[in-house]
Amino acid sequence: MNDSLMQGAWPEAASMLPEPTAEASLFLLRQADQQMHARGCRAPLPTGVLATLAERVATFFAQQRGAPGLLVGAVPFEPRADDALYQPERLLPALPVQSQAAPALSGALTAEPSAQAYAAAVADAVSAMRAPDPELHKVVLARSLLAHTQQALSPEMLLARLGTDPSVATYAVPLPVDVGQAPAWLVGATPELLLRKRGAQVLSHPLAGSARRSADPVADERAAQALLASAKDHDEHRHVVDAIVDGLSPWCSHIEAQPRPVLHATASMWHLGTRIHATLKDAATSAATLLAELHPTPAVCGTPRLQALQRIRALEPVPRGFYAGAVGWLDAQGDGDWYVAIRCARLQGTQLRLYAGAGIVADSQPEAEVAETAAKFAALLNALGVQDPLSLIEVSA
Repeated sequence: MNDSLMQGAWPEAASMLPEPTAEASLFLLRQADQQMHARGCRAPLPTGVLATLAERVATFFAQQRGAPGLLVGAVPFEPRADDALYQPERLLPALPVQSQAAPALSGALTAEPSAQAYAAAVADAVSAMRAPDPELHKVVLARSLLAHTQQALSPEMLLARLGTDPSVATYAVPLPVDVGQAPAWLVGATPELLLRKRGAQVLSHPLAGSARRSADPVADERAAQALLASAKDHDEHRHVVDAIVDGLSPWCSHIEAQPRPVLHATASMWHLGTRIHATLKDAATSAATLLAELHPTPAVCGTPRLQALQRIRALEPVPRGFYAGAVGWLDAQGDGDWYVAIRCARLQGTQLRLYAGAGIVADSQPEAEVAETAAKFAALLNALGVQDPLSLIEVSA
């Protein structure tokens, strides 16, 4: 798909869905000067698991001759769960970022699980990784916060509140709901590009290893340098880079990864990041094929993948759904952009469920991982108008 199309618009479809349905199908993905703003649902992609995605996408586009060759949506964290992609009716000009007042929250936040229970889960995983000949080398454990607003919150309002950080990609993706339920979206601001494909060229920018930023410039620089020097964080990061390079290798004639990770800053966090450039052996290899090969990476799951998935299923009390999945688009030429669905909340009516996770390795300390997940909630909590998010999390946890 030509990048210029992301700024354009398709002609109105001859047969439009009713406007309420079109509004419920808002999709937005904005990064730097690029934006995909889609409305309406012309046709859903038949749902299925990740391993069947490329085949379903190819069949869909083969049957949609003359229609816009684009699918947008999300894949869930679980590779064995159904995805949620659809063909939008039209692309619209960029959605303007307008100043929005913070929504009024109702009641206290509910931690899922408590900070103490999360620390115990981390300790359980660390114990398994410190055993002789461990089967598990890294696992990402997540927790969530449940919040409510006094009035129903629109995804556009939350996007406007998140869109002030130019270092992240903001997104709103419609999610499946049961008949009769209010529309739901996954709304967030992710710093992590899983996959960008244009022709034979592929780019991935994984992030793993994190530190909270500080408003004090001296303390902020100290945190950044400590992250760069952290053997634990470099170990966590190496697992992610190795997995992506290994996943791309069968499909690529050339792969080039930065020899050492570099600092990547968002408004609230420092991360270790590595840019990976690759050239496909066959430019016809689709982004859907590569997505199925790479997801979920050790940045959101762990390594080995199967053992990490089993540990996550056993230790996390709240299913992730589309958190830590991927959000993006695919076109009929096989190109696409896919971002890791982190720093996000599931929004439905007046309810929001916020998610955050941390990579656990053998050297991890449970208290430090509690603090890291608390820091990662900050972007969403700030968007909700919480002025001192870390203290609020401590009270609620």
